[in-house]
Amino acid sequence: METVQLSLAIGLLLFLGILLTLFALSKKRLKLRERLDAEKKAAPEGGESVKQQVRRVLVSIGQKLPRSPQEMSRQEKKLAQAGYRRKDAVMLFHGFHIAVILAAAGAFTMTGLLHQQPIFFILLSIVLGALVPDLWLRRAMAHRRESIQCALPDAMDLAVIAVEAGLGLDQALMRVGEEIKTAHPAFSDELRLRNLEINMGRSRADALRNLTERTGVEDLKALVAILIQTDKFGTSVGQALRTFSDSLRTKRRQRAEEKAAQLAIKMVVPMILFIFPSVFIVILGPAFITIISDLLPNLASGK
Repeated sequence: METVQLSLAIGLLLFLGILLTLFALSKKRLKLRERLDAEKKAAPEGGESVKQQVRRVLVSIGQKLPRSPQEMSRQEKKLAQAGYRRKDAVMLFHGFHIAVILAAAGAFTMTGLLHQQPIFFILLSIVLGALVPDLWLRRAMAHRRESIQCALPDAMDLAVIAVEAGLGLDQALMRVGEEIKTAHPAFSDELRLRNLEINMGRSRADALRNLTERTGVEDLKALVAILIQTDKFGTSVGQALRTFSDSLRTKRRQRAEEKAAQLAIKMVVPMILFIFPSVFIVILGPAFITIISDLLPNLASGK
């Protein structure tokens, strides 16, 4: 009992220390942030204020971590491909690392595991803090890429119709972004940013290259290369888009056939674990019952 009470006391003290530390870090604010928060005091919803406080705490923690400019640029690119383009997104992500470490350490302390093997569970907390945010980021990047990949064939069909109806390429992509906003919001957002870059004076080729850097989709890179070459040599944009749209449909059908072919192999494991035991019980169960009830007593009496 004394060990359990000591573990609970240590866990409570650590939890209070973490809360006080986070509260102290949240006090460090920029004057611009204070002015913006003062203007938003009249907002009736309390959930948004809590979100802002958590965001400020994570940014404050992330600012304490040492990191190189190369690491910052890599993280910014990954977060942009996952759909997070805030200026403080990298600091939020690094703060998320520290928050996971502190949460894991607090959980181990509350359960008493940290008191039993402190070195092991401290190292485990650090490993969890390093891996969990990266795994989440990879999953978010893969989900967004898949969403944009699925949106490309439909978007290219609309672009072909818009270009052949007489619109220019920029106007056609702008119209496509508006039309697919409900069905494919991720790709619509990327097209909107591309149109904003064009309106700000950036060249079409640079805006298209930035589009591929933000998404990381291979088919989109091929489309951008085709559009840049078409713009450079003055060939027909409509014909190029129609050809690329046909190839996208073919690739989409091939991907569906590939997944259908992989289905039989993927079904082997659940069939072995869940279906075959039930089938064996149904088929061989009566035979085992007969053996136990009839054959075994006869063998015992024969002896």
